[in-house]
Amino acid sequence: MTTYKEFHQYSIDKPDEFWTEQARLVDWKEPFTQVCDYSRPPFVKWFVGGKTNLCHNAVDRHAAKRPNDPALIFVSTETDEEKVYSFAELQREVERMAAIYQSLGVKRGDRVLIYMPMIAQACFAILASARIGAIHSVVFGGFASGSLATRIDDAKPVLIVSSDAGMRGGKAVPYKHLLDEAINLAEHKPAKVLMVDRGVDKDFNKVAGRDFDYATLRAEHMDAQVPCVWMESSEPSYILYTSGTTGKPKGVQRDTGGYAVALASSMKHIYCGGEGETYFSTSDIGWVVGHSYIIYGPLIAGMATVMYEGTPLRPDPGIWWQIVEKFKVNVMFSAPTAARVLKKQDPAYMHKYDLSSLKHIFMAGEPLDQPTHEWFMNELQKPVIDNYWQTETGWPMLSAMPGVEKTPIKFGSPSFPVYGYNLQIFREDGSVCDANEKGIAAVIPPLPPGCLSTVWGQDDRFISTYFTLFKEPLVYSSFDWAIKDDDGYFTILGRTDDVINVAGHRLGTREIEEAIQNHPAIAEVAVVGVEDKLKGQVPMAFAVVKDAAKVSTPELTKALEKEVFGTVDGILGAIGRPARVHFVTGLPKTRSGKMLRRSLQALAEGRDPGDLTTIDDPSTLEQIRKALAG
Repeated sequence: MTTYKEFHQYSIDKPDEFWTEQARLVDWKEPFTQVCDYSRPPFVKWFVGGKTNLCHNAVDRHAAKRPNDPALIFVSTETDEEKVYSFAELQREVERMAAIYQSLGVKRGDRVLIYMPMIAQACFAILASARIGAIHSVVFGGFASGSLATRIDDAKPVLIVSSDAGMRGGKAVPYKHLLDEAINLAEHKPAKVLMVDRGVDKDFNKVAGRDFDYATLRAEHMDAQVPCVWMESSEPSYILYTSGTTGKPKGVQRDTGGYAVALASSMKHIYCGGEGETYFSTSDIGWVVGHSYIIYGPLIAGMATVMYEGTPLRPDPGIWWQIVEKFKVNVMFSAPTAARVLKKQDPAYMHKYDLSSLKHIFMAGEPLDQPTHEWFMNELQKPVIDNYWQTETGWPMLSAMPGVEKTPIKFGSPSFPVYGYNLQIFREDGSVCDANEKGIAAVIPPLPPGCLSTVWGQDDRFISTYFTLFKEPLVYSSFDWAIKDDDGYFTILGRTDDVINVAGHRLGTREIEEAIQNHPAIAEVAVVGVEDKLKGQVPMAFAVVKDAAKVSTPELTKALEKEVFGTVDGILGAIGRPARVHFVTGLPKTRSGKMLRRSLQALAEGRDPGDLTTIDDPSTLEQIRKALAG
């Protein structure tokens, strides 16, 4: 058995040999002629010339060998549905969806935008795209029309797949009116919309000539056979948008072959999941975890994957563990926020069910604090392994790798750099930090397989966003502060930029500011991320009103805050809503006009605002203090 250190070093010293071995975990229609092409830094191509297909690797190859084994387990506690699809059944449903796509004119390289709740058809929609060589772009169902419109304009899909409504906490969350509004707002008008009617929203609007009913078209293609389109390894598989420090989200572009290999190898070395086992990720397909570890990763490994529509508390706080017992879940993946929610409930629910099948629980999405990590592991008596990664990387950057070596777990730490990542902590001058010295986590390129190949349609933005931290050396910046201890364990300390992490969902403060600015009463606004015991961080807004009379009484202030919440909900969805909007007459800025966000954040968290020698108007800080005191 190799040690973690030997395994990681081998991947860095001999990447071609290392990744050739990992590439054997997936099927290739044609072999690759070059492992890594890094002739145009920082752009990299993996497995050049090799032809493969993500859907073949996730579905067809297992359906051929193990047709009756479970592949997709759909559970909704919102609609009280449960359905298990075998690999053979999943293949049939994906082929039907692929035939529907083709009948609606979707071709290889076209974009299909998917705006759906956590239902089985969303899985078919993703895999059908990969099957015919179309590029899918999944947009989280919690995003409102404005956010959806920007993504439609950037990806320019020929088809949108959606549903009448999602369900959350027993209530319908209608989708269709948001989609119609987004298409109305967008400059690019997709020609076709495919609607999965769940019967949840009885009154949704149907646009003649544009909207097609999934059930009707499925009935026409029951016996369809649609072969997989073999894609060159570097061809894009999907675009997933991530919030950045600037208003416009970035379309992270993922390749095909590198992604398949990265996921297959991670299932073996990190998650220890194999054929015939069951994987349960509590994420959503709208986020990267849902792409990598609800849809593709588990299925590529030949595992059954649980797709869950519901909350961790309904019908009661034992629901996840009930699912683990019922479907004999072997590997589970969740987020620290969810653990903190469960921490507030009666722990008896965690001990009520038989969890003997469960080998590991993995956590990601935001830093896992030491007390929550320790509590969760003690209660469950299972290894709880923290992962650190990003939408951009598509799979973990830091993690323990029990499939390589069982290393001790350190609470609050995502352990070590994953194989393939030459990840170091850098000082702001570009030199490497010593142990126990805070710096910026960054990866020396080439980035390993599975990471973003570029920003969709914007190669220049790929370089300017991720590779300009230093003149020398060229590194991929994570935009996160980190520290490494004497034993080599890493801890992530938070963002270096203006992206905040709300319950594992990344939000750019700039996006929220732009949404608030849409309210006619607001002249200026600053949004900062403030520490929150439950969600990790929440956005807090400080806004200057055009007319002070609007906030002259507590009642008027409350009413305006409520209106601003409504404006944000309408543009970004409830996910972008700030915890509070504090109204002030001025915001703290330097004499050169730069907003003192760090000072705002410090005051909001009850900390010292730091060096204020450059502040233009000190009275603005007093106002902030008063507003916070309330």
